[in-house]
Amino acid sequence: MKILVLGGNGFIGSHLVDRLLAEGHAVRVFDKYEERYRRPLPNVDYRFGDFGNRGLLAEALQDIDVVVHLISTSLPKTSNDDPAYDVQSNVIESLFLLEKCVELGVKKVVFISSGGTVYGRPVQLPIAENGATDPECSYGITKLTIEKYLALYHQLYGLDYVIVRPSNPYGSRQNPHGIQGAIPVFLGKVATGEPIEIWGDGSVIRDYVYIDDLVEGISRVVSYAGGQKVFNLGSGTGHSLNELVRTIATVTERTVPVTFKEARSFDIPAIVLDISKANRELGWIPRTEIEAGIRATWEFVRDLYAQN
Repeated sequence: MKILVLGGNGFIGSHLVDRLLAEGHAVRVFDKYEERYRRPLPNVDYRFGDFGNRGLLAEALQDIDVVVHLISTSLPKTSNDDPAYDVQSNVIESLFLLEKCVELGVKKVVFISSGGTVYGRPVQLPIAENGATDPECSYGITKLTIEKYLALYHQLYGLDYVIVRPSNPYGSRQNPHGIQGAIPVFLGKVATGEPIEIWGDGSVIRDYVYIDDLVEGISRVVSYAGGQKVFNLGSGTGHSLNELVRTIATVTERTVPVTFKEARSFDIPAIVLDISKANRELGWIPRTEIEAGIRATWEFVRDLYAQN
């Protein structure tokens, strides 16, 4: 198939591109920037532009069978600072994308939503796809809104779609200098000998999925022909921040100092995804245990700092 990966030079996108190429697909990437950690691949059709540049986006959609939509212009932590920008740059531009997909005969859109923020504060764990969706940040609201428009365009125009709600992905090529992704950020602190900063007492629990497992699941969604429209992709297991620190200390064989800061009101105590539907419908199961995943991520982070 001819597949367009929107945001294909990012952390998840670059790994997905590798997977799709290995499966024999023709891959085109639309992104604002080149990859951060490696040179362009010779067998990928790269198109560069802002998601809001409708002319360039329309050109990138020509002759495409499947679109994988990974682009987001905001982050959960900062999206409430400017909700209007969040809506304009994500929801409105995604509507243009869907209109062009219908016009150009794109067969399917795979939308990477959020396996945490769309659910809000869970009533019970693990959270299934039909659980309550009560986002507490603009990021989650816009993701959920795009999900609803996908269903509408399917109803009105027959545009096929599948939604992926991933948990917290981690692995190589994830930025250890960023503000998103506890595992690479913590490992970056260890690599530089800085203390890890944790908001609260470290009891916050999240579901962490290794990047190889996640992109395998997404690739299965790309070729999925069944009737289900929403899939959680996670590990199905929760780990606290304190557990992460202990595992990181074991993997790196270093002392890991931690600074605890005042808890934040918007930090939801625990989120763990129910992944039984993905197992049943896609035959997918995550295979990377947390220690093995952290070890592989540490090798990337350690090598990265050794080069600098």
